[in-house]
Amino acid sequence: MQMKDLLRTEDLSRADVELLLSTAADFAKDPTKASSALAHKSVAIYMSKPSTRTRLASETAVAHLGGTPIFLRGDELQIGRGETIADTARVMSQFCSALLIRTYAQSEVDELGAHATIPVINGLTDYDHPTQVLADWLTIREKFGNEIAGRKFVYLGDGNNVTTAWLMMGAIMGAHVVAATPEGKWAPDADVVARARAIAAVSGGRIEILHDPELAAKDASVLYTDVWMSMGDPEAERKEKEKVLAPFAVTEKLMSMGAKDSIFMHCLPAHRGEEVEASVIDGPRSVIWREAFHRRTTIQAIIYHLVRGELNGAQK
Repeated sequence: MQMKDLLRTEDLSRADVELLLSTAADFAKDPTKASSALAHKSVAIYMSKPSTRTRLASETAVAHLGGTPIFLRGDELQIGRGETIADTARVMSQFCSALLIRTYAQSEVDELGAHATIPVINGLTDYDHPTQVLADWLTIREKFGNEIAGRKFVYLGDGNNVTTAWLMMGAIMGAHVVAATPEGKWAPDADVVARARAIAAVSGGRIEILHDPELAAKDASVLYTDVWMSMGDPEAERKEKEKVLAPFAVTEKLMSMGAKDSIFMHCLPAHRGEEVEASVIDGPRSVIWREAFHRRTTIQAIIYHLVRGELNGAQK
């Protein structure tokens, strides 16, 4: 069945991911190879959260496809004055060929997808971050190739939206993915873990949840982290959260426990001296800038294939 939207990482099939990564790799070599794909068309980019990489990547991606990006903030739309999400979706569908949204609630993205007749792309929610994890995976593929047997990919820190995306993508790709987080309220959502394990049972992947960062880092090919305080996190929790997450900071010591060819990844923005040591993120094993570069190539691939109706989605 043709896939209209990319609302969640788990919506993708392995074949979809392979197609997106192949096309994104082509766009990395030649950004304008499909420069007429969106000729005389526009794409709405709606963001209620601040953005650097997602905004730059999505606007550039649309331009490289020959389209016009229209950047919108919530306070610039009637939705800020009470117009319904459903009505907003219907209006956007009259003018644009696709919509990329970066917001807080996953339910808002789901509702837009339900009522829009154009593709809706989740550029980030508090639940998931599918465009980021595709950029991550293309970066991993450039480093290690298609053969991932025997490799371990580790996320360390808060069990947040990036954790969800990593667990789901690892499961889809048949990879061994570890989420190393504190126990309790900053661990990954139990339903997310269960669904990722169900996907991995079919793909041959392996999903682990650990609470010991050194055990997780042992022989890892990738050590990945994110900021400890995400947008929307209560400031009142900062001291408690920083204390609990401190053992999960990616240090030189932790990196030394990984595989000889291990790399460091981060979705950015980063806080050096908190979730990662400066010498790690700015060191020779860090691939953060290539990872950030691929935000454009993968978003470009997503828009290109969704508009053409070439993604089929995961079988439910």
